[in-house]
Parts: sequence; structure tokens; C-alpha cells
Amino acid sequence: MTQIVLLVLGGADANSGRVDPQSSVASRLVRVFSFFTVDSNVLVAMACVGLALGPDRDGRVWRALRLTSLLAILITGLVFVTVLASKVHLSGAALWCTIAFHYVAPPATFLGWLVFGPRGQTDRRTLAWSFAWPLGWIGYTLVRGATTGWYPYPFLDVGALGYPVALRNVAVVLTIGAVLALALRWIDRLLARSPGPPEELDEGTSSYDEAKS
Repeated sequence: MTQIVLLVLGGADANSGRVDPQSSVASRLVRVFSFFTVDSNVLVAMACVGLALGPDRDGRVWRALRLTSLLAILITGLVFVTVLASKVHLSGAALWCTIAFHYVAPPATFLGWLVFGPRGQTDRRTLAWSFAWPLGWIGYTLVRGATTGWYPYPFLDVGALGYPVALRNVAVVLTIGAVLALALRWIDRLLARSPGPPEELDEGTSSYDEAKS
């Protein structure tokens, strides 16, 4: 909410540090919600509300939302710290926003998932669906950038880098995401494992499902 107020008033964007008072409010709002950072934080908020309303909820869509939000926010934190932090210079309310977006939300979301779960919801199909939104975001970003010339992140700026470099950067981020997804599945299965010899789970089936049957 603070970021939206800043943009409406012509303040700095907490994601890039840019100030663009010449653009319309509508244009600034579209741009802020075109950042992977903002969208991933929105997904986390949706997942947290879902958990608050029903801690034991389950279902294909819910599993995808929960894992997508966790995976996306971890990517947000890693990419910002390793690639973008040195390029963004902020102060005041915008600085506090970027701290919340990039330094607080990722570890807090991960710790919340470790402590509260829910467990056993990272089967192979859910892992595959967890990449639907990131891939859709990449497609949207490249198409919108080609038509407007605006890209949310410098490592995706086709105008400055060209398609080969920009697509290589996309591939690197997706590879990191795949490694994170596999690590999350391994951690989830480890925490969900009951005492005794581990049982091999069928594709699309989790220990959570077996516990309910």
C-alpha cells in the first residue's frame, strides 16, 4: 500500500528507484504490478490469507498457489540480493518498502512454510504447475517490452542487451528456480515423513493424501 501511495504522489519506485512524474498514475500502477517482486509478494499475501482461513486446506489449485508463492518470493530475494541491490538507491518510505519486499518477505515466508506447512503438498504435478505463473510473467514481460520499450529489470532489457543475452539471463533464473523447487520438495518430503521405512510416493500423490485416506 505504501508503494502505491508513493507512486500516486510521484515518488520513487521501491523496485527500481526510478522517479517518473511525467507518466500518468495509471501507467505507473501498471508498471509497478509488472514487477516480479510485487507480484510474488501479492501471491504470498494470498497464500497467507488462505492459510489463516483454512490451515488444513488442500486441492490442486491451492497447492500450486502455495508452492508458487514460496518459490517466487525466494527467487525475488535471491535475484535482488545478488544482481539488483547495488543498482537501487533509495531513501525514506521507498527504502522501507524495498527492505520489506526483498529482505523481510523471502526469509519470513520460508520460515513460515518450514514451521507451519502444510506438509506433503509438493508432488511432481504441483512442482510443474508452480512454474506456470513465472513462465506467464516472462512471456508478458517480453511481449510488453517489445511493444513499449519498458522492461522492469535491467537483465531483461532486450533493447539494451539483445534477445540472446536477455534469454540467457531468463534461462539462468529458471534454472535457479528449478533447483529451489527440487530442494523445497526434498525438504517437504523429509519433514512429512513418518517414523519407519519411507514409502515411495506415486506421481501426483503426497504423504498428506495418504494420511487423509
